[in-house]
Amino acid sequence: MRPSRKPPKVSPGDRVAVLSPASAAPALFPAVHEQGLRRLREVFGVEPVKFPTTRREASPQERARDLMAAYADPSIRAVMAAIGGDDQITVLRHLDPTPFQADPKPFFGYSDNTNLLNWLWYHGIAAYHGMSTMVQLGRGGGVEPIVERSLRAALFDGGDLEIEPVSEFSDEEISWAEPDSLIRAPEPYPHPGRIWHRPDRVVTAPTWGGNLEILHWTAAVSRWVRPAEDYAGCVLLLETSEEMPPATEVFRMLRDFGERGLLEQFPAVLVGTAKATLFLNPQPRERRETYRKDQRAAILDAFTSYAPATMLVFNVDLGHTNPQWVLPYGSTVTVDGPARRLTAHY
Repeated sequence: MRPSRKPPKVSPGDRVAVLSPASAAPALFPAVHEQGLRRLREVFGVEPVKFPTTRREASPQERARDLMAAYADPSIRAVMAAIGGDDQITVLRHLDPTPFQADPKPFFGYSDNTNLLNWLWYHGIAAYHGMSTMVQLGRGGGVEPIVERSLRAALFDGGDLEIEPVSEFSDEEISWAEPDSLIRAPEPYPHPGRIWHRPDRVVTAPTWGGNLEILHWTAAVSRWVRPAEDYAGCVLLLETSEEMPPATEVFRMLRDFGERGLLEQFPAVLVGTAKATLFLNPQPRERRETYRKDQRAAILDAFTSYAPATMLVFNVDLGHTNPQWVLPYGSTVTVDGPARRLTAHY
């Protein structure tokens, strides 16, 4: 029951739907939204298309209608989320899988969009974890090189791309209420570096997972979670959000998955570089590194208890971090432990 429908590639000039299936941030920060759309045109050569709920608050039913309309429209060749949010789970029960399965277009998103990524996976459709038009494309300072490389691979080129480590990153942000947020990017600082645990094998397998908090909500609803054995052999993508859950909560959420028999299904796990500060709650850099170390210890404790043979790679640039790799979701990646190398197969 794993994704068997890999969406076709996009061609230059194609129409791409930009939707707000989670929050309606484009209505609050239209200049950032429009900058992201402009970069889709100028950097990637595709034509963004807005739908009725892209720039306004909307009910779950209305957001679901826009998603289904985008997939039902044969002129739309990809679908992108403008940003995340916190209630996309309420949209899912209003979706009819028929148009998605009839024309499985590539979907891009992360954070709250883990809901839709998992829903597509459940219905046999692969997608891409990462990239929201307001964050990765609307940012001041332009599109980060690894975002552009991996998004191009996902949209156009296909093939294999090494998911290389980066030397600098940032988990800071500039408030979109500040006028210079359109031109100024946060200052990067040294990356903590990847940490490999039990790098004793090579795993090439489809991915599943996403934002841990959203996955925990999904498991609570359980309507779109398959039996644990259906995930056997997959590579788990795992990352936490700007809400910065404490290490104790990270352990408890993973413990719940362990009790469900889920953790033992994954031979390899890629853990995102944890976001450890927020402009509304700024943290000094030394405290951020302590947060990441505590989270790593909590994750290792959970896997030691429930899946001690699993290989884990920490501080991978996925999810709520900048820069960010756009990764296959439901299609394959290779985790080469002996070579300390990650490869995405687009």
